[in-house]
Amino acid sequence: MARVLKAGGATLAAVVALLALAATPAGATPPNIPSYSTAVSRLAALTVAAESHQSTYDRDLFPHWITITGSCNTREQVLKRDGTGVTVDSSCYPTSGSWRSPYDGATWTNPADVDIDHMVPLSEAWASGAWAWTTSRRQTYANDLGGPELWAVTDNVNQSKGDQDPATWQPSVASFRCTYARAWIQVKYYYGLSVDSAEKTALNGMLATC
Repeated sequence: MARVLKAGGATLAAVVALLALAATPAGATPPNIPSYSTAVSRLAALTVAAESHQSTYDRDLFPHWITITGSCNTREQVLKRDGTGVTVDSSCYPTSGSWRSPYDGATWTNPADVDIDHMVPLSEAWASGAWAWTTSRRQTYANDLGGPELWAVTDNVNQSKGDQDPATWQPSVASFRCTYARAWIQVKYYYGLSVDSAEKTALNGMLATC
């Protein structure tokens, strides 16, 4: 009897867990986030160097948001990709939908409460090597939908992050830090950007949570 009750309790717990999961709006995940083992090897392959050229950074050197298709710009494409039940008007502005911010776990139904975060901030990219790029390459970087660079997140959380790297800022949702580190590493690896020593130490610490 105890075994039957235990099994029944496990089944009930599973049902409750599934219902809770269904009740939580799911968000899409940006593409091409590497596995843990791939992220470890790619982090090891990155050049470790001090940041430079910070004084010459200008956000306008990274043109965004550009038109992607029809009337939809990059921001609107991410809102459509990462939201649940998103509908848009003729200008591609969302008229309904919900967005779950993986950084803090909050869910929003007003797109004005959602920012599109550059996983590796533009100024961080600049100081890690993008200062030497052409404007065309910086535009590609700032609007990259093919990798894990753009994320729909709570606006004030994005503002709190600012241009910080993982040595000084990490998501408050600890369970997301593994994904965050893997995405960060992928962006830096794909674009051939360097990491500084404190940043690399922090990323290794985040990978240890995977």
